[in-house]
Parts: sequence; structure tokens; C-alpha cells
Amino acid sequence: MSQRYVEISNLVKAYPNPFGDDFRVVEGLNLNMFQGEFVSLIGHSGCGKSTVLTMLAGLNEISEGGIIVDNKEIDGPGPDRAVVFQAPCLMPWMNAFDNVMLGVKNVYPHATPEERKQIVEYSLARVGLKDSMKKFPRELSGGMQQRVGIARAIALKPKVLLLDEPFGRLDSLTRMELQDVILDIVAQEKLTSMIVTHDVDEAVFMSDRVIMMTNGPLARIGEVMNIHWERPRDREEIFADPKFFEYREHLLSFLEQRAHLKSDFHDFEDNRQHGKDNLLSFVKNPMELYGAENSHKA
Repeated sequence: MSQRYVEISNLVKAYPNPFGDDFRVVEGLNLNMFQGEFVSLIGHSGCGKSTVLTMLAGLNEISEGGIIVDNKEIDGPGPDRAVVFQAPCLMPWMNAFDNVMLGVKNVYPHATPEERKQIVEYSLARVGLKDSMKKFPRELSGGMQQRVGIARAIALKPKVLLLDEPFGRLDSLTRMELQDVILDIVAQEKLTSMIVTHDVDEAVFMSDRVIMMTNGPLARIGEVMNIHWERPRDREEIFADPKFFEYREHLLSFLEQRAHLKSDFHDFEDNRQHGKDNLLSFVKNPMELYGAENSHKA
């Protein structure tokens, strides 16, 4: 990790609200990532994790603030940022080879057919599908389909790899296998990576830093936890390390606290003194909420 590579500054995502102020999902988020760093985003549903990732990917318009990747401000999607989604979204009429080739043709229009073929074959081999290149999605298991999705992403030779809950639909064994595949690729290709996950163990095992987000709306970074393990990482050694349980417990404690604060927000009038500082992050002017309720009762 040699230099600051991704710079997210004062990031805001707001959606129009016909009944008042815009609905601001993410508010003033700031995050820097170093080259080669692996960062995870974790938090409760609705806290804007995937929103941040898709804005970094250029797939979701930025309302305010900006994102710089390798000293260039992003303005839409690009092959320098590849995304692996929870669903592989493969073309069912194309085999594994052709699904990966689809992106390669667009990114390498001036390459020879043989060069493009080598890129596709290398990418599929990297994810363990050397003998399944000609199989169609209907002939592949869920884990194998996701491997095609990963191959499609790395075939673009991206600078940043973005993973939006890529293992959420997989069984535990396949999940662990693909975690190792991703970490091996990231290390070999020296990719800067971000993963959105709800899995605490996954966040601890894979990351250099875990970014814990506050509840939405008006979500922002609540806390950052550094993971002090060298790479490559051995799963058995890490899971036996007392630090693993310390990291895990800290994340679970944060999430439990945020879940409690979320319920406080819904019971604001009965619990208006509890967690006051956190509640203020959800509404611009809490007294307006009281005023609206009193007006309704009147």
C-alpha cells in the first residue's frame, strides 16, 4: 500500500422528495483508500453501503462531493473499476467463454482475436474454470456462475475491484472457496478492492480495514477498524488467533449498538433523551418532528 489511490470526499447521495427536502441516503462521507488496500463496508440494511460502492463504480450518480481514482475524478463507469454483483447476471444463451469475451471485446477493441482469446482463457483459468469454458450458465452451479462473473471482472484488467455482496447467495463452503480465489487474485494483480458485506467474519478475514457505517438515512462512517494481519492469510491460523475474536466482537458490538439506536429513532418521543447525539444525525431539526406530530394531534 504505497499511496492514496481512491479519494472519496464529502460524498452525498440524495433522491428527490416531492413532499419536502431531498431524501439524503448518504451524507458527507469521506474515505481514502491506498493502492492495493482491501476495504470492507459493513452496516445495517439501508445504511448506503451499496450506494457508496455503485457511486464509486460510476453506476450511480453522485449528488454532491466527488470521487478520485488514480488522480482522475470519475464521471461515469469505466473499465478501470470492475464490479462483481451478488447475482452473476450471465447471458443465458452464451457459454462461460463468450460471457467473458463480451466485455473483453469492448475494452480491447484493437487487440487481435488471439490476444483476446488468451485474456479470456487466462481469466477463466484464474477462477478455476479451465475445463468449463464452453459450458452454458444452465450447466453451471451457482458458485461456478459467480466464478464466471469474477473472471469477467478481472478480464478487464481493472485498477479497482468492487464486490457487492458477491457471496451472499452461496453456501458456506463455496463462499470460503471464492473468498480465497478473490484474495489470491487481488494479491497477484495488486488490485485496490472494496467489498460490501453483512458477514462479520468475512469482513475481518478479507480486509485491511473495516468501515462501519451509521444507520441511514444521512448515513456516514461511524467507525474504522484496522486489521493487523499480514498477507497472504491462512484461514485456520486466523480463525484460531485471539485477535480474530476481538475484531469480531467489536464489529458485532457496533452493529448491536446501531440496531438499538435505530429502534430509538422510531420511538423518538418516548426515548428522546437516549442517544440524543446519534438521533440528531437522522433529522436536520428534531423539533420539526415534534411540531408535525403536535399539529396532527391538534
